[in-house]
Amino acid sequence: MSETSQTARRLYDLANPTRFVALADAVLPWLAGLSALVLAIGLYLGFAAPEDYQQGSTVRIMYIHVPFAWLSMFCYTLMAISALGTLVWRHPLADVSLKSAAPIGAVFTALALATGSIWGKPMWGTWWVWDARLTSVFVLFLMYLGILALTRALDDPSRSARAAAVITLVGFINIPIIKFSVDWWNTLHQPASVFRLDGPTIDPSMLWPLMVMAVGFTLLFLTLHIVSMRTEIYRRRIIAMRQMAARQADRV
Repeated sequence: MSETSQTARRLYDLANPTRFVALADAVLPWLAGLSALVLAIGLYLGFAAPEDYQQGSTVRIMYIHVPFAWLSMFCYTLMAISALGTLVWRHPLADVSLKSAAPIGAVFTALALATGSIWGKPMWGTWWVWDARLTSVFVLFLMYLGILALTRALDDPSRSARAAAVITLVGFINIPIIKFSVDWWNTLHQPASVFRLDGPTIDPSMLWPLMVMAVGFTLLFLTLHIVSMRTEIYRRRIIAMRQMAARQADRV
């Protein structure tokens, strides 16, 4: 069997909710411990990093604000991939992944907006401005809330899955708008300083703590996502058992 076939087989095996739950039970303790360790190291490096010559100690909020902002977009991208899995590949866990990621993404986006406002007040003199970056991230937050409302408004699981997948894919157009808004329009928000074609512009003494925190929060997101997926699988099993019991009671 070729390596590609073996990889496809492993992905197919994970489509079985029972096998996914078993894998989640084995992985979660290690993943949670690793995320806590990396975040602790990142926080230490962040507090030990030098102050900015213009912003002073206020710059330290960057070490949590930037990972929140990155993960708000990463989470929605994961949801878009899951939406494709629902509509195109009919993967049994794709809808579980999408619906489990939505509340986590909403929280990360809300935290990005909140920490950005706290950071912006001393730097810009105001809590909020309707520039392209902030407005597009706020739209992302509203999209998360809309998807959450939609998935809870429809009782039919298949209709809910298709509707959420379609809305998620339509809303994905906002992700590149968020990414390139500081390049396309004149905004107060600073341009990209890490992921650039000509390399990062941020000093390594600040870049490394930022990257460690980003890795730590990414591991935290993965931990929360797997926990949420496992909970959603259990929830659906309970609903299915109740429906089966109700049908059996009607026959009696």
